[in-house]
Amino acid sequence: MAISTLEERVALLEREVLTLKRQLPRPVAVPWWEQISGVFADVSAFDEAAELGRQYRESQRSAADEDAGVSA
Repeated sequence: MAISTLEERVALLEREVLTLKRQLPRPVAVPWWEQISGVFADVSAFDEAAELGRQYRESQRSAADEDAGVSA
């Protein structure tokens, strides 16, 4: 079947675009940070990493305080 007019070709393309748009996922109304909230709730490695990070920050704070002559 040959499409002879520009109007027919455009109409066909518009129908195909509409079909493709219907296949796209709908935008998510929930922010990304709420979608991932709690994913590490039962992961002991995350707790360990958080604790190691806290210890590192405290060690840096202590070193900076000593360099500045601040007593704890």
